[in-house]
Amino acid sequence: MSTVTASRTQSPTTPDQAPARPRLDWRLRFGALSLIWGFSFLLIKVGTSGYAPFQVTLGRLVFGTAVLVAAMAVKRERLPRGGRLWAHMAVAAFFLNALPFSLFAYSELTIPSTLAGICNATSPLWGMALSVVALSEDRPTRVRVAGLGLGFLGVLTVLGAWQGFHGLDATGTAMALLASLSYPVGWIYVRRTLAGTGNSHLSMTGGQLLVATVQLAVVTPLFTGMPEHFALVPLLAVAALGALGTGLAVLLQYGLVAEVGPTTAQMVTYFIPVIATAAGVAILGESLHWNTPVGAAIVLAGAALTQVRGRKST
Repeated sequence: MSTVTASRTQSPTTPDQAPARPRLDWRLRFGALSLIWGFSFLLIKVGTSGYAPFQVTLGRLVFGTAVLVAAMAVKRERLPRGGRLWAHMAVAAFFLNALPFSLFAYSELTIPSTLAGICNATSPLWGMALSVVALSEDRPTRVRVAGLGLGFLGVLTVLGAWQGFHGLDATGTAMALLASLSYPVGWIYVRRTLAGTGNSHLSMTGGQLLVATVQLAVVTPLFTGMPEHFALVPLLAVAALGALGTGLAVLLQYGLVAEVGPTTAQMVTYFIPVIATAAGVAILGESLHWNTPVGAAIVLAGAALTQVRGRKST
């Protein structure tokens, strides 16, 4: 999923720069972003087949940071400055990168990538629930509250609550749900502390990923040793997960936000579990019961309703 919130936009592209291309281009990039993030859960599963979860996360962050540093070098942008700013970025890096990436990697040791992808779709539900408490300007409406209830009903459907969660690994599922909860916690923190810093999205995210990489570089040796051998396919999966699913995906996301706005760009969230499920079933041979796609559809419907904004009174 995304590394930072896309609530603030940069200057949009002027229409006279490319008269015929923008509409086609954003659709192609939207589709590419959906595929990249949807396949990320498959890549995590493949990566953890050869490496420890913390190693997968560290590799993901190293490759993702390398892409953003290269983009910053091309655009001649510098990292942000200021100790207080970096302290806030460290907290954001923990909740938006280090923690959720690690939790998803650990969760996929015991749950299918399809379930992890669907759990990721609960992020807007958690975000709506948290924003009611943390953001005084974000008041709930009946439609949004209904969406919240509908979404969590979908979660119970996916998990097969009426069967007593039979055959479900509780720990792995809880980790995936906590990972999806971590994103909105981070977004709210960013909104409260890092809005209006004057730095570009690229430099802020580059710094954030750099801090997250350092965090994992410190933690990983405490829990895992060096791999006895470097399995090629899992290593390639980790490289793709970082370079594409973290680095390139962020660049695509910000380009979409600048061109079509955050509302349209965030619609990618609703395609991720569909692609993750299709990839897990078709490529990894994961089983699929009726309650998984039905519950996922309910989750997505609820998540969509939580994003509906009421009319402002005049």
